Amino acid sequence: MDQMLERVAGLDVHKKTVTVCVRVPGARGARRQEVRTFGTTVPELLALREWLETQGVTHAAMESTGVYWKPVFYILEEAVTCLLANAAHIARVPGRKTDVQDCVWIAQLVEHGLVRGSFVPPAPIRDLRDLTRARKALSHDRTRAANRLHKVLEDAGIKLASVANDVLGVSGRAMLEALVGGTTDPTVLADLARGKLRAKPAGAAARAHRPLSVASRLPRRPTLGAAGFLGGGDGASERADRRGHRPLSGRARAPGYDSRSEPPDGRSLRRRGRVDMRQFPTAKHLASWAGLCPGNRESAGKHKSGTTRKGDRWLRTALVEAALSASRATDSALAGRYRRVMRHRGHKKAVIAVAHAILTSAYHVLARQIPYHDLGPDYYDHRHAERVRRRAIAALERQGYRVTLQPAA
Repeated sequence: MDQMLERVAGLDVHKKTVTVCVRVPGARGARRQEVRTFGTTVPELLALREWLETQGVTHAAMESTGVYWKPVFYILEEAVTCLLANAAHIARVPGRKTDVQDCVWIAQLVEHGLVRGSFVPPAPIRDLRDLTRARKALSHDRTRAANRLHKVLEDAGIKLASVANDVLGVSGRAMLEALVGGTTDPTVLADLARGKLRAKPAGAAARAHRPLSVASRLPRRPTLGAAGFLGGGDGASERADRRGHRPLSGRARAPGYDSRSEPPDGRSLRRRGRVDMRQFPTAKHLASWAGLCPGNRESAGKHKSGTTRKGDRWLRTALVEAALSASRATDSALAGRYRRVMRHRGHKKAVIAVAHAILTSAYHVLARQIPYHDLGPDYYDHRHAERVRRRAIAALERQGYRVTLQPAA
């Protein structure tokens, strides 16, 4: 194989140590390599970076091992070109079961240009992504706490969830605090309702079929406190996000877009600079990275069903949620696409198609720095007018009609 790079390094990253192999030009046209082991503390990683700089290393590659690669990558990316390699791609050839052999093999692959680096967003986007993901995790924890509380209430015969949409809302929390304190009078509980809930039979719904025992009260206060804490943490992260970032420069948002959603590389732009989309040459590359492009399985001239591959689960979840919301709209092109695909492919595939359309639109908005413009609910019908006519005629002919088309006046 031809040599592509002269000064490279391969890193085998672990929890406490990093084994590094540096390959540089040697005497008489030969290759010289040196292997060293460093710790994973910040001073040790800074010493590693200094050593790579003295060796004149231009490219360094490492495997994406859990979360241990992140501090190594973030420190070295300031000095050399870092490549984050897929561990499954590097481990194709068997026989290397030691740290030294691993780092030497990685260095040889980088040297011959056989390592393709994974996409790692820049530091501002990484900070924003961590914030949005932490907020999403808090939201999931709050939902689990609310479900546990709902289970306790149903076990006690309290039908509060049948009246209040949010058991942990203002009215629901007031009633729960009263129940935990020992109040079981339906009239007293009904007086705690606020807003629209006062017009509902809150007292009858909150009446217990049997008195609450002390044992059933005990787990409820920690659960209620945990749910309140998780809700407050979510609000704090939302305020922090608003202080540090701003939405997409006032550009119109696509239907289904939520202010808490996470687009391809963060949901907002920094106050300075612009989002760099050069990592993805086209929108198709971005859709493939996100795992929203259809699979391609063909054998012996037959096309088989190809499922979407696994992509970024955080991005995929946000896009699917946005697609579900957009599919319920009535005056958008995304809703028209959902109805068009759902007729012959089903609900799930139609949602993925809408998520793909949202991601494609986001790519062009960010890459071209243009505002989002909705194409209208009948865009796809006009785009595929002949196909729509054939489908309508075929449907009527199956009903026994003979169809003749005549242009309207």
